[in-house]
Amino acid sequence: MKPINQQRLARAKFALPSSVTLLSIACGFASIVISVDNARVGDPGDFRLAAILLVLAGVFDALDGFVARATNTQSSFGMQLDSIADVMNFGCAPGLLLYCYGFTQLNDVHPTLVRMGGLACFVFVTCGALRLARFNISQGRTDPRYFVGMPITAGAACVSAVVVAWPDPVTQMAQAFMVAGLMVVVGALMVSTIRFPSSKHPSGKLMIVIVAVCAALLAVLQTRFFVLFFLVYISLTLLLNIGWKMGWRGVAQPRVYEED
Repeated sequence: MKPINQQRLARAKFALPSSVTLLSIACGFASIVISVDNARVGDPGDFRLAAILLVLAGVFDALDGFVARATNTQSSFGMQLDSIADVMNFGCAPGLLLYCYGFTQLNDVHPTLVRMGGLACFVFVTCGALRLARFNISQGRTDPRYFVGMPITAGAACVSAVVVAWPDPVTQMAQAFMVAGLMVVVGALMVSTIRFPSSKHPSGKLMIVIVAVCAALLAVLQTRFFVLFFLVYISLTLLLNIGWKMGWRGVAQPRVYEED
């Protein structure tokens, strides 16, 4: 093979993970467009589609890292592109989706509540951006078995799960306050110092059991499963951190680094 062909092949190989990241961005942008177009219409199917597109964006987000490692094409450019994509896909897109879903139908009767909802969604976006910035400067200085704060991808999936489970837009004040509370609480979890276990490090047997249980619950609960999953995920994580504070050592604590 000629040297020039080798150079082209090398460039194409390095472009592969970035192309997967761009697919993730495409899903996030499509979710934003659908959310905006559907804000006043309030079609449940479109809101659910916008939420599902964010899940698909998360799939591509996981794949780009896998592709980069498999082809040995990790680069600073790819890391920066991935971080920018995460802010849009898992910060701005779910924030806008929940704003359109949870508040715009109330604009004519409760305009002040709609503005408060917009502020709550902005809190979520801000916390997501702060979470990503902290993650970017903390790599290599924290225990890889645990995340410091809820990952932004999990936060986006958590709020999107509500739309998947109950896609009819919010039309009552009480429901709107619940959506606003959800956005603020999940945002606070993202910027907290609570240690969330990483799915990359459990033993193979444990992962098989977890996947089997989740598959069985998914078959029974269908779209409601995802809400239950995040309720259990957050609750167990909080209990684990409380247990560590009280001296329980049944699960290994995060290793403490000098710069952690």
